[in-house]
Amino acid sequence: MKIKINWGTAIVIAMVLFMAFILQFVYRSITVDKYNHNLVSEDYYKDELYYQQEIDKMNNANKLDQNLTVERVKEGFLLTFPQGMDHTKITGTAYFQRPSNINLDFQQDILLSEAKILINHTNLVEGKWKVKIDWKYNDIEYLLKETVFF
Repeated sequence: MKIKINWGTAIVIAMVLFMAFILQFVYRSITVDKYNHNLVSEDYYKDELYYQQEIDKMNNANKLDQNLTVERVKEGFLLTFPQGMDHTKITGTAYFQRPSNINLDFQQDILLSEAKILINHTNLVEGKWKVKIDWKYNDIEYLLKETVFF
């Protein structure tokens, strides 16, 4: 007994096999724990409400003669604050976000003894980092957002 398959049946079988192949990838990506599905922010809608404040802070920073700079050095990242400001009055927080792994994200408070601060490489891995530095001087708030590579 010989099984005879015409071209229409072969196309349907090929489509069903292809769909099963794709669906097994969907199933794995949803159920396997090693594939993390992390949002950029857990409080996305709350963050959206404060977006205008961020724009105002960035505009304040852009009005400065010399803005805060983020520089990659051998030991990590060097944050250099504008000259002419009393560095003891500068406060704030530096946020470091690794887009590929939420577990590597960290933040560091800014407490200056000089116009520069070094973010040590012990917390950093090679690759792309999103840096957000929210700082304040004389009751004026500033914000710097940059993407840097370490």
